Amino acid sequence: MESILQCVLHVSITVLLLLGHMITALEVPLDPKLLEGLPQPPTITHQSPKDYIVDPRENIVVHCEAKGKPHPSFSWTRNGTHFDIDKDPKVMKKAGAGTLVIDISGEKAEAYEGVYQCTARNEHGAAVSNNIVIRQSRSPLWAKERIEPIVAQEGVSLVLQCRPPAGLPPPIIFWMDNNFLRLPQNSRVSQALNGDLYFSNVRAEDTRSDYICYARFPHTQTIQQKQPITVRVLNVDAINETMAAFLNDTDFFSDSPSGERRPTFLVPSGASSSAMVLRGDVLQLECIAEGLPTPEISWRKDSGDLPMNRTTLHNFQKTLMISDVTEADAGDYRCMASNSQGAVYHIITVTVKAAPYWIRTPKNLILAPKENGVLSCLPSGNPKPTISWSMNGIPIENSPRDPSRKVEEDSIIFSDVQPGSSAVYQCNTSNEFGYLLANAFVNVLAEPPRVLTRPNKVYPVITNGPALLDCATFGSPIPKITWFKEGQNSVLDGDDYEQHKNGTLEIHTAQKADSGKYTCVAMNSLGKKENHVYLEVKEPTRILKQPEYKVVQRNGNVLFECKVKHDPSLIPTMTWLKNDGELPDDERFVVDMDSLTIYNVTEGDEGTYTCIMNTTLDQDTASAKLTLMEATPTPAIIYDQPDPPTDLEMTELQARSVQLTWVPGSDNNSPIQRFIIQYEDVLHQQGVWHNLTEVPGTKTTAHLELSPYVLYTFRVLAVNEVGFSQPSYPSARYQTEPAVPEENPSEVDAAGNEHDNLVISWKALTSLQSNGPGLQYKVSWRQTDGDKDWESVSVANVSKYVVSGTPTYVKYEVKVQAVNDYGSAPEPNAIRGFSGEDLPMAPPEAVQVLVENSTLAEVQWDPINPQMVRGWLKGYKVYYWKEDPQIEEQKVLTFGRNKTQGKLAGLQPYSLYTFNVRAFNGKGEGPPSPNQQFNTPEGVPGPPASLRITNPSLDSLTVEWGPPVELNGQLTGYTLRYQPINSTNELGPLEEVSLPANKTSCTLHSLKYSTRYKFYLNANTVKGAGPAVTEETVIIMDEVRPTSPGFGNVSSSVGEDGAVLSWEYWGLDKNLFVEYTVENSKEEWTKESVNGSQTYLLKGLKPGTYKVRVVAKDHTGVTVHSSQELSITVPVIPSQQVDIATQGWFIGLMCAIALLILVLLIACFIKRNKGGKYPVKEKEDAHADPEIQPMKDDDGTFGEYSDTEDHKPLKGSRTPSNGTVKKDDSDDSLVDYGEGGEGQFNEDGSFIGQYSGKKERDTAEGNESSEAPSPVNAMNSFV
Repeated sequence: MESILQCVLHVSITVLLLLGHMITALEVPLDPKLLEGLPQPPTITHQSPKDYIVDPRENIVVHCEAKGKPHPSFSWTRNGTHFDIDKDPKVMKKAGAGTLVIDISGEKAEAYEGVYQCTARNEHGAAVSNNIVIRQSRSPLWAKERIEPIVAQEGVSLVLQCRPPAGLPPPIIFWMDNNFLRLPQNSRVSQALNGDLYFSNVRAEDTRSDYICYARFPHTQTIQQKQPITVRVLNVDAINETMAAFLNDTDFFSDSPSGERRPTFLVPSGASSSAMVLRGDVLQLECIAEGLPTPEISWRKDSGDLPMNRTTLHNFQKTLMISDVTEADAGDYRCMASNSQGAVYHIITVTVKAAPYWIRTPKNLILAPKENGVLSCLPSGNPKPTISWSMNGIPIENSPRDPSRKVEEDSIIFSDVQPGSSAVYQCNTSNEFGYLLANAFVNVLAEPPRVLTRPNKVYPVITNGPALLDCATFGSPIPKITWFKEGQNSVLDGDDYEQHKNGTLEIHTAQKADSGKYTCVAMNSLGKKENHVYLEVKEPTRILKQPEYKVVQRNGNVLFECKVKHDPSLIPTMTWLKNDGELPDDERFVVDMDSLTIYNVTEGDEGTYTCIMNTTLDQDTASAKLTLMEATPTPAIIYDQPDPPTDLEMTELQARSVQLTWVPGSDNNSPIQRFIIQYEDVLHQQGVWHNLTEVPGTKTTAHLELSPYVLYTFRVLAVNEVGFSQPSYPSARYQTEPAVPEENPSEVDAAGNEHDNLVISWKALTSLQSNGPGLQYKVSWRQTDGDKDWESVSVANVSKYVVSGTPTYVKYEVKVQAVNDYGSAPEPNAIRGFSGEDLPMAPPEAVQVLVENSTLAEVQWDPINPQMVRGWLKGYKVYYWKEDPQIEEQKVLTFGRNKTQGKLAGLQPYSLYTFNVRAFNGKGEGPPSPNQQFNTPEGVPGPPASLRITNPSLDSLTVEWGPPVELNGQLTGYTLRYQPINSTNELGPLEEVSLPANKTSCTLHSLKYSTRYKFYLNANTVKGAGPAVTEETVIIMDEVRPTSPGFGNVSSSVGEDGAVLSWEYWGLDKNLFVEYTVENSKEEWTKESVNGSQTYLLKGLKPGTYKVRVVAKDHTGVTVHSSQELSITVPVIPSQQVDIATQGWFIGLMCAIALLILVLLIACFIKRNKGGKYPVKEKEDAHADPEIQPMKDDDGTFGEYSDTEDHKPLKGSRTPSNGTVKKDDSDDSLVDYGEGGEGQFNEDGSFIGQYSGKKERDTAEGNESSEAPSPVNAMNSFV
């Protein structure tokens, strides 16, 4: 064995030397013992960011750390010159590193602003850091300004500008009120990206005096506040009333824009705009619209869908944000604003540029003497970045010449390197958007192999699992690794073994026979090194007897068994779970070595119980369900999912098929409906099971069609009405032979993204579709025009290929064919596509214009020569603008590719316009046609700028006006018309006056005094009259009476029914109103119409103090006169009760009753004096009974009355002053019989209800008071 091994090593070294030296890139391992003896050029490990904003309150720390052997020294440059830190006592360098600490206490941080660069150097080279730009953070104060209150009409749009001071970094903007609460925002009111607050339409609720914009500067954590902004939102009437005093009683907003209207965009302006964003940044597009009702914003991309995972909408759909922008995000984005009145859209054309980014960064090279190598630097960007090389921080063109080095644009080629030529190379790539700097060293080393893996390491694995045996090495040149197994004479290779690039040996499916000693040998031209490791293949852990489904009665016992087989050298650990959680902490649960017993089962014990058998290498699990049932005479049939199939066996093994048989498990009282056969591809997707086929539940065999180059393992699941069984144990493995691919890639596409390339893309095949190792793609292309030959290239592990140097926009045929080590797939069908477009080369010709009227013109042109398009013609764009120094905005109209004319609508009459026409394709716009100009004819003018009435007298006045803002031609004059308005707002005869164009005022005479007039004024051109403006006024009355406020002798009084106001009014307007509001409150004035009266009763006022006034309004609702405000106090009035004691009818009734009682008393007195008795006494005498005794008070009857009692005064007959009658001891009281009960006197004076009246009285006394209510109080209780 030893001699064979030596022979193999000798042959391998010889072959290695004959093959020459390989190009390599080797990282030095981080083993400290290994690093001690290896020289290494410097490598920057930590540095400050390129843009370094510092806090002026803290010291400046500029990081620069590097590694190398020997340890590097550090130096700095500042603004391109050497920075001598020893001469500045404020600057300190950290020991062992290049990090600078600048003490700015007592200094200004501005003194240390600049561009810094660190160099780390040792004897093997020098590495440099990025240019670190140090700037001090700034949070300037807001400029002092006086902000006038803003008065806005309800319903119009409004923008509150923030304009924060420019800080470093820029501040974060937010709006708050005086209480430091954020102002509420919604789809109507929102903050734009620039910090301004936009109102799509204002409402009365927006009135407030504390709109405050705050700017927070994040670096210094300071907040600056703008002066509060006051906004007052008024309706048209309120605005006219407010402004009347300043505008001579004219309507401030006579033509109200506050009604419902279709949306228009506030941001951005116009129909289209453009935006540029850098690759990898966040694209932010914003559309804010005004309108009533509030518009809703929606977004879409014209050329495709928005990227789902990178697109978010913010600020109530007004801001579209796309993160991590790519070139595919370029295009036209359309935002639409819509409400019930219509919709409008704006197109934003987005272009994507790119700062330099790495496609492939330079990698450190460790080369042995005489070896070759390549240092590559492959960046990308838009525009394409330039590349410059430096060596040890010095431009390479200024470095010493090295014959072993050849510099190309993006690479440095080293050949036959010599000892001592180690250096650090810098690749600097830049464009207008930034730069990238990368350090990569070339270290020329001569090192024999070293094995870093610990010797005699033991690798335990489970049978049928993969085994990975490490052999980490280092050497220069890179050692070649070979593996041997004890007892075998050949190098380990073939399908059962795979050696990875790092030297690791993988055994895909380890078996017991693979156990033993393995030797790895590392060899290079300077020597060899070997290492021994050991593989131990263990038996898998398997649950032989699984726990079974249990149904148990309450308070019964249940036993779950879980018997396991495992490798004897592994220590197993069994764990039981309930419903995937820990078992309850209950002594009823007893866990033994291979079972779980539950005593006295309760309802809470129901669930799924799982046993888990763990070893240090693997585990196995099984579960069973516990169900509680009530005791029944006959046990119920239990239905459950079937048991898993067993005894899987493969027969009839063919190259592309196999026969699989199995033994079904128990169906658990529910017939098996079908079997599902699954497979695992151990070579390509280990651990992932796929459904292969299904067979009926009555079959136990299946013929399986297989694919090439797959290492199959099968398992079977049974399915019944209850559910799926557990999978069966996996079958033995079966590997099919490789074959040629059977299919080609799909979704092949060809289209250029630059003017000189063709990008061919496809959907790559899966590993299962590859049918064998070495999958590649043969990409072929040719031009369709002419007899061009096919060109082709083979690529692997990609799904795109770029053909460079193609003509612009030429049709190509493209094919992509799959190829592996065993052959090619069938010949694919060719697809067609075009190479990239370029901008059109020429403008349209024969451009002319036809002016149709004062606002419409038609532009005509001939189609562009197809040879000049250089792409797919998408259409034409007409750029036009008005030659007005105050208007610089260009307008653009786009027309289809088949159009040769287009209408320019909405032109300004009597104006000079300039225009040109351009063709555009998918790449962009071509050159414009020569500018041409045209004039629009005259049109009717706009309305006069102003109209006001001055100098009114008894029969004359002066009308003054301003010329129209939009003349739209030469004014020929003005037309003034006027007519009187009577008290019922009826219009009188219309008078008309023509005035020359140079006049701006006119005095009218012979007008009627004390009469209201309405005036109409419009301007004229040769095209006719423009729209008129109107105004009304009243001729002064012939009587001398106060005209302001117009009210006199205003007084008020407060009564029970309300507040009464009276006044005198001398004005003409008869629309009078009484207005009132609670004093010292912010409530609106309440208005009630008077209807021409000079007195008015305000009803329903609550107690409190009110401000009251009388106003007169004209027919438009504008207040023309107002009285002084009166203060009225409404007192609290107690609840009013009617005192019937003062009512005449009640006094008369009482007198009649008193007279009747007096008559009765007199009659009784006379009868008693004659010896007579009460009727009660007569009845007692007539029915003499010895059993009858005088009855007591509590029996409800009367005793005998003697003559002596007749002479006693009537007790209780006197009424106290409080209106109640006191009860007396006598049961014979008139209160008892007359007023206390329901008893009444007959016409003859006899008493009705002698025996019932007393009982009812006693009952009343038990429930109520002992006092009888007076008639006065009784009546008051009903009032």
